[in-house]
Amino acid sequence: MKDQIKAYNSVLDLIGNTPLIKINKITTNLKGNFYAKVEAFNPGHSTKDRIALYIIEEAEKAGILTPGDTIIETTSGNTGFSIAMVSIIKGYNCILAVSSKSSADKIDMLRSMGAKVYVCPANVSADDERSYYNVAKRLHEETKGSVYINQYFNQLNVDAHYKTTGPEIWEQTNGKITHLVACSGTGGTISGAAKFLKEKNPNIKILGVDAFGSVLKKYHETKEFDNDEIYPYRIEGLGKNLIPTATDFDVIDKFIKVTDEESAHTARELAKTEGLFVGYTSGAAMQAIKQYAEDGEFDENSNVVAIFPDHGSRYMSKVFSDEWMKEQGFFDSVNVEETLKIEYIK
Repeated sequence: MKDQIKAYNSVLDLIGNTPLIKINKITTNLKGNFYAKVEAFNPGHSTKDRIALYIIEEAEKAGILTPGDTIIETTSGNTGFSIAMVSIIKGYNCILAVSSKSSADKIDMLRSMGAKVYVCPANVSADDERSYYNVAKRLHEETKGSVYINQYFNQLNVDAHYKTTGPEIWEQTNGKITHLVACSGTGGTISGAAKFLKEKNPNIKILGVDAFGSVLKKYHETKEFDNDEIYPYRIEGLGKNLIPTATDFDVIDKFIKVTDEESAHTARELAKTEGLFVGYTSGAAMQAIKQYAEDGEFDENSNVVAIFPDHGSRYMSKVFSDEWMKEQGFFDSVNVEETLKIEYIK
C-alpha cells in the first residue's frame, strides 16, 4: 500500500546486512584494496547480534526456550549485550558471567539492558571455579528453566555466520574477495564466514588474528595446547586460554599475533583517518592487516575484507581514554600522547 507506514517491527529486524566500507587513508602505503565489514551497524553495535538472535531462535524452534525462561551466557561484553537485547524483545530473563577484563562501559551497558551481571576474575585458568566459564555453568545448574548459550562450544555460533556474514561478504564483493582478515575469540565469526567463502572459492585466504598471551596461533600450527603461551593481555574478545570447539582451524590458513599497544593505537588511528569509530578488536584486525602486508601477503590485485566486530563507544574508559593509555604505558617515543585539548569558553 502506498500510504503504509514504513517501520521495522523491532530492533531485531535490523540485525545483519551491515555495510562494507572501503579503507582508504590508513592503507595508503599497502599493496591491495582494503574493505571493512563494519559490524557496529548492527542495532546492538556488534557482530554478536547475529549469534544471539540465531541461537535463541533455534532454541525456540526446538522447544528449549519458552517466554519467562532465563538465558545464561559467558561474555566479554558484546555477546551479553546482544543476548540482553534479544531477551528484552522476546520476554526472557538474562544472566551474564563477565570477565573483569571487560571495560566498565560494557558492564554498565549490560546492566542498563536489564541483565543480572556477575563479574569474574580474568586472570584465572579456564577450569578455576571463579572463571566466567564455570560461574555460568554453576548459575545454569542453579537456575530452573534456564538455557546456557555456551558460545565457545556451540556449533550454532558458527552456523549463524555461515548463513549471514559469509554470504553478505561474498555478495558485497561480487565474489572478488581474495583475503578475509578476522579476529578469533570463540572462533564463530571467522569459522562460519570462512566456511561459506571457501565453498564459493577455495583460493580465498583466511587470515586469523590472535593476541600475545593466547594459545590459538600455536594450536593452529602444531595442534598442541601450550599452557606456557598463556599470560594476561588487555584486548577483549580476541584470543583464548582454551580451545573453543566453535573454532574450525581447518578453514583458517594462517594466524598472526598482535600486541595490546599497537592494536590500541591502530583503533585510535582508524577514528582519525577513516572516521571509523570502532573498538579495540577492530584495531587489532587493522593492525593485523599492516603486519600481513609487511610479510608480503597481499599484492596490487588483492581484495582484502576485514571484519570490524564492534563500536568504539564500548571502549571510552579504555582505548579512547588518554588516562588509561598512560596507565598501560602505551604512550612512548613511537606513540606519543596527543596534544589536542579542550577549551572551555566562559
